[in-house]
Amino acid sequence: MKTVARWMLAGVMLAGAGLAVAQRPAKAPELAYQLNEGQNLNAFVREGPVAAHMLLRNGTDPRILVAFPAGNSGVGLWFEPLARAATWRLEQPPRPTTAPGIAGPQPAIVTIASIEAPQLRIRQAVLSSIRFLRDYQSVGRFPPEVAVEPVITGSTIRWSRARLDGKPGYLLQVRLLSGRIRGGALVADAGRPLRMEITASSGEVPLTGLAPNELLNARAANDPGARNALRFLSYREKFLAGSWRFQTYFGRDTLMSVRLLMPVLQPQAIEAGLGSVLARLDQRGDVAHEEGIGEFAVVDRRQHGGSGDAAALDYAMVDDDYMLAPVAAAYLLDHGNAASARAFLDRPLVSEGVPGTTAPAGKALVRNLRFVLDTARPFADDPGFARLVAIGKGRLTGQWRDSEEGLGRGRYAYDVNAVFVPAALESAARMLRAGLLDPYLTAEDRAALARAEAMATVWRQRAPGMFRVSLPAAQAKPRIEGYARSLGIPAAPALAAIGADPLVFHAIALDDSGRPIPIVNSDEGFALMFAEPSPADLETYVTAAMRPFPAGLMTDIGMLVANAAQTDAAVQARFTPAAYHGAVVWSWQQALFAAGLERQLARRDLPPATRAVLTRAQATLWRAINATRATQSSELWSWAYTGGRYHVVAFGAGKQDVDESNAAQLWSTVYLAVQPPGRVRSATGKR
Repeated sequence: MKTVARWMLAGVMLAGAGLAVAQRPAKAPELAYQLNEGQNLNAFVREGPVAAHMLLRNGTDPRILVAFPAGNSGVGLWFEPLARAATWRLEQPPRPTTAPGIAGPQPAIVTIASIEAPQLRIRQAVLSSIRFLRDYQSVGRFPPEVAVEPVITGSTIRWSRARLDGKPGYLLQVRLLSGRIRGGALVADAGRPLRMEITASSGEVPLTGLAPNELLNARAANDPGARNALRFLSYREKFLAGSWRFQTYFGRDTLMSVRLLMPVLQPQAIEAGLGSVLARLDQRGDVAHEEGIGEFAVVDRRQHGGSGDAAALDYAMVDDDYMLAPVAAAYLLDHGNAASARAFLDRPLVSEGVPGTTAPAGKALVRNLRFVLDTARPFADDPGFARLVAIGKGRLTGQWRDSEEGLGRGRYAYDVNAVFVPAALESAARMLRAGLLDPYLTAEDRAALARAEAMATVWRQRAPGMFRVSLPAAQAKPRIEGYARSLGIPAAPALAAIGADPLVFHAIALDDSGRPIPIVNSDEGFALMFAEPSPADLETYVTAAMRPFPAGLMTDIGMLVANAAQTDAAVQARFTPAAYHGAVVWSWQQALFAAGLERQLARRDLPPATRAVLTRAQATLWRAINATRATQSSELWSWAYTGGRYHVVAFGAGKQDVDESNAAQLWSTVYLAVQPPGRVRSATGKR
């Protein structure tokens, strides 16, 4: 009651004048940039304890949303649908400031914006964890206990509330500079736009941003958009997966981004990423997929009969468990030096996965390696599909394609079993040979790790073949024609690319019975990056991906992540250009494939014919990447086919799209390290 009273008292004291925010000097923030994507106007700012991403939604479903990396928190204001589309204008970009909170001033932003609409009728405000804002945006629900009523004073409407546990909370204020508030709606003056000052604040504990000299080295590409996004998402405590929807730690996103960015990252940044993963391992060594922090953790723990706000860690994913070892080995053995590697491994880490414990990073890494060995042993001892690493029973998600339909309802993912498990075993064997882990190994650990190399050999030899799909051209071609017709795209280039040869590719997954799910997919990029396929396999599977869609994955606007042409109509309906992991382009998957091609071309054991296939693939892929440079830092994008070409459509802009893309995505910044080779730059004229 004291907390609520203090908020109400603040409201009374500020009545009539709106919220009084502290006025800071008008110096440029350390980071500030804007980005328009589809219907969303995005503005980012970071200065000291203030870091915020403001989104203004254009069109017929306007909204105001401000996301804060602090506590993965945010404030959002949704309006009722408009009869006619309206467009926001940002008159003054967000600037850092402070706003009064229950424990004193707290970080805030203030901005001025206008919109050409006769009125905006308020539907809902949500002030809490981004997880709850995300839920409201996608399914229209959020926990009723975090609801808050507005306070209207003259031309100002304000929502403010403490966190459920009484800690500093959240604030959103809209003060009309032109227009009036009537009946809970913002009403424009005749002939004038609605013009407003927007103030947003979160009292969650701020993160500490990585400084420029702690983040990138001199080899990083001069790409302002990617540099801005990476800076906004990089902190000493952790990297954020993306904004606005995933402003916190995600294990997979951190590991893949660190690996692809590794050539251009400073050691402090690499160790921040690896350290955040190691600190969140559970007792078994399982890698945490996502953390629930801030008010989400408060609500989650209360729902499970607990209390407090310790991070709620999700361990449901399986791919990230086998990513840690290859990424750690790449840094410790290939990119760092022995002294720095030992210093990092000896650094004490306060564990979030095992609360109340502190141990060297090296000890945590060994815990993960033991997890890898224990879960890989059944298949190594007796190779059969039922002993592969499976998605959890009753789940549809378990690897990076973590929407409900992303894996085609498969149980055993190709990338996990054919690539990451053997890569993790090989990395464990490498680190054992190097002696880096010696201070942290028991005799039992050492004996278990001594088997890693032999186990990896079994996995490499036996697992990939279980995912092989080979379809006669006479069977594959009619399906390609029918699928192309359903999408309104030409089939001729795809059919010509197959000729009379069988269509051979790796299935996206196996189903519960061990049958391959015949979806052509981009996960071959993982094999290029973390394995050394035979020349014959390189030619077969790279060619499969590089064929024109819908035989393969290539379009004018990038490499799609899934092609369901060889499945039935029911599956195809779940893999459309409106599906999150459907026939869409994910920026980082293209970068992964490009980096993998470069890695394979650095091998000295490939015959000229194989090198020619890889070189042609490289040129094809980079032409598509360079054609969409303006969207590279986005999470993903969709497409439309008009005028004889594919055209980029921002994901989330269509009414059928199941969600919307992040404007800043961690693993989409990897082009700072993944650059076209000289022969491709010369051919395309890009620098």
